[in-house]
Amino acid sequence: MSTPPSSCPPSSSPSPSSSRSASAASSSPPRTPPNLHQNTIDPEAKWLVQKFGGTSVGKFAAKIADDIVAEYIDQHKVAIVCSARSGSTKALGTTNLLLRAAKEALQRTNSPSETPGHMTPALFSRTSQAQSPVDSPRGRSTSSPRMDPVSPGGALNMSSTSSKSSPFSETVGLIRSEHITAARSSVRNAELLRELEMEIERDCDSLRSFLFATQVIDEISPRSRDTIIGFGERLSCKVMTAILRDRGIDAEYVSLENIVPLSEEESYAGTETLGQEFYDRVAEAVSERIRQCEPRVPVVTGYFGPVPGSLLRQVGRGYTDLLAALLAAGLGASELQIWKEVDGIFTADPRKVPTARLIPIISPEEAAELTYYGSEVVHPFTMEQVIRRRIPIRIKNVENPQGGGTVIHPDPDIDAAPYAEEAGIPIPGTNTVFRPLGDLHVARDERKLPTAVTIKERIVVLNVNSNRKSVSHGFLAGVFGTLDRYGVVVDLISTSEVYVSMAIEDNLDKKLLDRVVRELKKSGTVTVSRDMAILSLVGKRMRNMVGIAGRMFTTLGDGKVNIEMISQGANEINISCVIDARDAVKALNLIHQSCLQIRPDGARGRMGPWLF
Repeated sequence: MSTPPSSCPPSSSPSPSSSRSASAASSSPPRTPPNLHQNTIDPEAKWLVQKFGGTSVGKFAAKIADDIVAEYIDQHKVAIVCSARSGSTKALGTTNLLLRAAKEALQRTNSPSETPGHMTPALFSRTSQAQSPVDSPRGRSTSSPRMDPVSPGGALNMSSTSSKSSPFSETVGLIRSEHITAARSSVRNAELLRELEMEIERDCDSLRSFLFATQVIDEISPRSRDTIIGFGERLSCKVMTAILRDRGIDAEYVSLENIVPLSEEESYAGTETLGQEFYDRVAEAVSERIRQCEPRVPVVTGYFGPVPGSLLRQVGRGYTDLLAALLAAGLGASELQIWKEVDGIFTADPRKVPTARLIPIISPEEAAELTYYGSEVVHPFTMEQVIRRRIPIRIKNVENPQGGGTVIHPDPDIDAAPYAEEAGIPIPGTNTVFRPLGDLHVARDERKLPTAVTIKERIVVLNVNSNRKSVSHGFLAGVFGTLDRYGVVVDLISTSEVYVSMAIEDNLDKKLLDRVVRELKKSGTVTVSRDMAILSLVGKRMRNMVGIAGRMFTTLGDGKVNIEMISQGANEINISCVIDARDAVKALNLIHQSCLQIRPDGARGRMGPWLF
């Protein structure tokens, strides 16, 4: 946009007092109309980073502006990070559509006029040849990922007729219509809406051109795929910025696609895994850029540009959470808030366990274990970025903004019970002090109990029994070497000198799993058990808790639940076992009642959807 929703700030960082007068008097973007609500100019106020997921942005954008952001900016300097919008269905989510468009760009047509290995006359014309930046291989590798598709002259000038007739064009049109519909349903100001629609059109045209370029060269590099995925966050943040400004909040769209310097990329060229020092420098660069927005409310893209080795390969699709964590760490924020459509983390899945209770405070170790074994809380690496800076993470519900949520607290000595009620944790933006629920209030000397029980379904168990008469140290090396070559991730493992059992997710292609099994048979006899589930009991107070494992397995035995394998981590805060998936719900309820001692007729606690 040429005006506030998509404009970049001045290069210098304005003072809070001069910002209002300068923006009102100057015509340079972003203009600040009078009476717009801005972040507090209190020098003592700390930053507060709020990350909103795709479903929240897709369904509750107006509520975010009216009931959440507006309530926080008087006491805090709020920075917002948005994921790509979700769609009316999972398949229509922006990121899924972008991945589909990228795949379609490489699909070959079956036209009889085409000769394999040659361009068709429609694609290869003098006009497009002269104007296309893909003529030079060097230009493709250096300039394309850095190109700003929104800036004047930044879009690829491909043949519009060819790109719009390509198979990916319909998918891009679907992305366009989803965002245009969202804009028209949420933005009431006619001028803002017109500018937002023009910006969406411009971005979609740039996306078509970029995809057309990949079709011409018949290749999508990992960095190009990152760039394609980045369009989702750009569109989402522009829509969110317009909605905020439409509701009187002085928001500013901030794109971070060029935040990683070229020098950093060159320094880490060829590195498979980026070290912590790289992410520390990204945090510093991102925070410096966001401070330039004061006193406006920055709306930040979760996509932070090409990184060495590809963003998707290094981080995965959780890069938006990671960016929010790096921003919070760089700004020294009071806390990182991750807004979802649930009240927080529960003791079990209330869709399966009616007596599940909200957990008010949880340790990073416990949250990490729950993430690994079925509950999508926050990725441990993302969590580490803020916890190491002593910044708490709060999981909150977009539909219940006044709720306390769940705090992942950096202090290892903080406990949900009994210490939290005495300490009290303030909820930013309110005068409320967050205290645990009544059913979690216990005396200091009460017996220690686990924190939560979770289930991870769709598990396959691979059992390998060595067939050698004299077992050598090479048995386990051969097994793990095979798993490494095929990229198989093991969730649980149980070993002896001649036997190893491994639980893996049932997400491998059947042909790939068959190849893995054939390779493992070189080491011994292999059996495969499908339709299994991992049941995990988690709690940091389980350390040195005498009898908890016996109680867990006795409860399962009394309930006629067969145990396939057992495993306990070295940190002693998790006991896991593999059971038949058909017994998952029964086992959850049995363990929740027996080991957590929360019974149907017990104290009443808050119930709500489980965090998945």
